[in-house]
Order: sequence, then structure tokens, then C-alpha cells
Amino acid sequence: MGRVFVAGSINMDVVATADRHPKVGETVAGNAVNYFPGGKGANQAVASAKLGAPTTLIGRLGRDAFGQQLRTFLAAQAVDLAHVKDTAEAHTGMAIITVADADNTIVVVPGANALVSSEDVTAVALAKGDVAVSQFEIPQATIVAFFRRARAAGATTILNPAPAIPFGKDLLDLVDILILNETELGLLTHMELRDSDDPARFVAAASALQGGSRIICITLGKRGVLALIDGQASVIAGRAVKAVDTTGAGDCFVGALASQLANGTAIRRALEYANAAASICVQRMGAAPSMPTAAEVAALLST
Repeated sequence: MGRVFVAGSINMDVVATADRHPKVGETVAGNAVNYFPGGKGANQAVASAKLGAPTTLIGRLGRDAFGQQLRTFLAAQAVDLAHVKDTAEAHTGMAIITVADADNTIVVVPGANALVSSEDVTAVALAKGDVAVSQFEIPQATIVAFFRRARAAGATTILNPAPAIPFGKDLLDLVDILILNETELGLLTHMELRDSDDPARFVAAASALQGGSRIICITLGKRGVLALIDGQASVIAGRAVKAVDTTGAGDCFVGALASQLANGTAIRRALEYANAAASICVQRMGAAPSMPTAAEVAALLST
């Protein structure tokens, strides 16, 4: 069995709930405020670990109360923290999240995440069969160094380019599996896309990001997942559930897919598994705490 290595952000999510999102310049009354462990790197690592894959997180925390709380939480989820450093130069990363009617808005303040370095990610001992995962809440130069290290070791690389910002061919060429939603796909390909668009439109947009044997997965919420594998489009239908908080759904999908690939599962079956895991995640509040267990996903798939 391979291992999963996630290089990414670790945040404390400050989540305010309200009946609706405020318009620009408007103030609305909230219902509650909660503090949840989050950050795309931490979320993906927790999802992978809870689904049974040996998982190492590479990142940084501030030497503050949030940092201590996050380290305790992540250790309790069986995430290997040997490559998570404490730094005095910056505070622990934070995300300010508003949840209304099951949709969210997010403002991320990187803090210590911006200091994750090439030296941090090249110190890990990757091997053939491992899976290396990253996202855009740490510096891109760090991700390039991480994926070069992974490629040299024969590991599979997964990039979740979120939040969406432009990136160069030097990084894209190192990506085996690209996982993104319709908003990120639209921004990266300069196309106006909506989750209700015809699948052919997504395929046309994603073709600009293909190359070699790269797999592209487009997560479409309740519509499921559209994947381009060997140039052929595969649709994994969504599952009808009552969503409570979609904050960690994409990260759950990424972590679940990584866990299955590390376990040797074929890509299409791994996509179905990840889709099921994400459907459980959205029925709970919070990001990292909402990640399902392997038993929960197995029970859902058995029905």
C-alpha cells in the first residue's frame, strides 16, 4: 500500500452562519459562530487519514493558541505531523467563512502557510506508489519543488488549483491528476462556466489543460463528477442529499481519491468512492471535522 503526502495549508476556520449572505456594504444578523480546523491541506490530509491511508501532512503553524489546537486535532485524526513546523514569523492561517442556505463565502488569510518552503517539501521520503497532493494555499514554487520530488520518486501527483490563480506550464507538466470545480476551470481557461452547463462545454474547456496521460476531474456539486481519462469523458452521477455546509466538500473528494489511489484502486472506482465520501461530508458543519470514516463510506456504497 502506498502513502499519501499532502503539502498544503492549515487554518482555523471561523464560521458565521446566517439566513442569507449580505450584499456589498450590507450588514446582516448572524445566527452563530463556530471555530473549526480547516485549510485545504489539513482537510485533504484528514479525509485521507480517516479513510485508512497512511497520511503525512507538510505545512506550517504559528506559535499561537490556534496552532496548538490544530496540532492536537490533526494528531487525533492519525495524520503524521512530523513535517509540520511551528514558526514564530507569522500567525496560524485563518479562514473567515459565512454560511447561508448551505452555500459559503470564504476569505483566507495565509499567515504561516505562506512560509511553506521548497526545503520543507523536499525533505520527505517519497516512493513509487505514493500519492503527492497539493493546492494553491501555499506558494506555487513550493508545489513545483514538491511535485518534482514526487515525479523523481515515481509517485502520483494530484493538484487541486484552488483558490484559482494563474499557473505556468512548468507546474502543469508535473501534474498527473488535476481536480477542480467549474468556477476554477472557467477562471483558468478564460471561459464563462456554470455548474448547470452541458457536459460537452466542460469537456471543451478542460481539453486546454490536458496533456499526455493527465486526468482531469471536474467536481460539479450535486451533479457529480465529470472526468477526462485517456481523452474519454466519464460521468459519476451525484447523490441526492440535504447539504448543510459545502465548505470541505472539494477537499473531501481530493483526500478520498488520494487514499484510494494509494491503496491501488483503479481510477474510475476511486472516483466513485470519492464522490460518495463528499456526499457525506456536505451533510455536516465544518471542514476537517466533517470528513467521513471508511466505515461510513462503505455503508453508503453498500446501499
